[in-house]
Amino acid sequence: MADGTKAVVDTSAADAAADVSEDDGDGRGAVSGEETSEITAPLSVREIAAELAAGNPGKKPAATPAAGRAERVPTDPQPTVDPRDTATLPRTLPAPIRHSGDKIGNRYRLEECISQTETFSSWRAVDEKLRRAVGVHLMASGHQRARKVLAAAKSAALLGDPRFVQVLDAVQEGELVYVVREWLPHASDLARLLANGPMEPHEAYQMVRQVTDAVAAAHRRGQAHLRLTPRCVLRTDSGQYRINGIAVDAALRGLPAEDTEEDAARADTRAIGTLLYAALTHRWPYPEDRYDLKGLPKDLQNAAPDQIRAGVHKGLSELAARALFDHPPHHGEPITTPEELARVIARMPRIRPPEPELPAFTPPPRHNTHALPTAPNPTRVADPAVAPLPATSRPTAARRTRRRLRRAVKATAWTVALGAIGVASWQFVGHLRNNGQSPTAPQHTVTSAAPAPQNTTPHAPVPIPIKEAFSYNPQGDSPESVYLLPKVFDGDPNTSWVTKSYVDPFGPKPLPKEGTGLLIDLGSAQSVSSVNVQFGGFHTAELRVPNAQAAANPQSAQPSAYTLLDKKTGDTVDFTLSTPTNTRYLLIWLTSLPKDTSGYRGQINEIKVVG
Repeated sequence: MADGTKAVVDTSAADAAADVSEDDGDGRGAVSGEETSEITAPLSVREIAAELAAGNPGKKPAATPAAGRAERVPTDPQPTVDPRDTATLPRTLPAPIRHSGDKIGNRYRLEECISQTETFSSWRAVDEKLRRAVGVHLMASGHQRARKVLAAAKSAALLGDPRFVQVLDAVQEGELVYVVREWLPHASDLARLLANGPMEPHEAYQMVRQVTDAVAAAHRRGQAHLRLTPRCVLRTDSGQYRINGIAVDAALRGLPAEDTEEDAARADTRAIGTLLYAALTHRWPYPEDRYDLKGLPKDLQNAAPDQIRAGVHKGLSELAARALFDHPPHHGEPITTPEELARVIARMPRIRPPEPELPAFTPPPRHNTHALPTAPNPTRVADPAVAPLPATSRPTAARRTRRRLRRAVKATAWTVALGAIGVASWQFVGHLRNNGQSPTAPQHTVTSAAPAPQNTTPHAPVPIPIKEAFSYNPQGDSPESVYLLPKVFDGDPNTSWVTKSYVDPFGPKPLPKEGTGLLIDLGSAQSVSSVNVQFGGFHTAELRVPNAQAAANPQSAQPSAYTLLDKKTGDTVDFTLSTPTNTRYLLIWLTSLPKDTSGYRGQINEIKVVG
């Protein structure tokens, strides 16, 4: 795997090396990983405090505890028999030593060590049971952080939100604790995306909107990230942003949990503001340099992004300042929770993507037509290699006059001939009428030349608005990605609805599930002539409509109660009906999904219905 791929797959792995990036005075430094920008970056204040609290042997703990809190007393460095008693577990315990080719849990084969700190190591591995790549964190089970890491990983696994990198396994096995999660080989983290400069306003808007929506949903379920950095935000090939390391990254580094839910919400909101600030300005909004971004001088610590860099989108600049600062400039109100931040973003005018630049128009060369001879191929005389015609062969004014005269004579002759034919026809018709005969032949000719007026105006296609979309999963245990359903008809192909990740493809074997899909509600019965569906990858999909019995309750009806209208395969398909059908509901039934590293997953970006 290329170096650029490894860094973005397991972002917390590269991020983790920052814990030991500075010399502790005993000669121990960071083990070099592939993302040197994170390794060489200085630690944050909270991470330094966590390392000092862990009691590194080469350093003495800080002698200035926070007001109102008792100084922590060192505990027995030897592990106890009962691992549940975390108060007596050692504060420092080296990361377990493993090598490429070793197996974890008799299932995960370690391939490459991405990074290693004093307390844990991160690997790229292969799940030999499901034949897919995964990321693995290893930690000694006797370490004091081990139980918190396991608890954080298990709670993250229960989140079940596809906007977060999924935790697949979290196990304590003998002396080892390991956490397994998805591996995203074709994603790029935000730090890498910002390597070449700031983001365009549309892309920055997409990033902050998707990240905020995901974090707000996690907080509603009682989950907080607590260490949201540019390494944790990944952009996939389809333009979707996914968040890595929720709760787990903070637990691995020993960051203390926030005292209240309000503190956790403020920490994550401030982190989102930091990400947006960096995306708009290409600067890190703190004094230190981090993630290959230059820090800000102390006298600019409370400056809005549009004061740091010219041309920054004003609405996004104000949003970043309100989320990041406790006292935003221009007397702005601070935003303290992801939920509030999501509401503010939803009220913002949508930022459209930039128009594609058209190639510069180059006018064709102008030729002096009066100087060109009348030849079958006039372009040949434009060749400079061809010698000019002699003066005797060039057209003169007299010749041009004669040519025009001949054309006028021909036109006059045709006009006279047509007039004579018309007069003769009129006299012939009059003669037939005087003799009492019906001029059937001329009348037949006239009527056949005039088609019926109703056939001359074709039916103009009319877009039909979609009122609502539902997850149609009658053969599953629950609807899929309900919160993403409005994305399929929001007019933005960069947003999408996704299915769950399936280990096996649809079909009778090995799974009895035939498919999954979306049920489109048009609000009332409409005459539908075509449906356009934009997918994220190659899908096989069917367009179906419910029969009379299924129309009463289409969400609970089985697929057999729907009438098949068309079936297509591709990343963008047009279901064009030979005759329009009158229906309120349309079913986009997915029978084949594209495969990625985590399994088979469907993705629909946009649906358009035309009547």
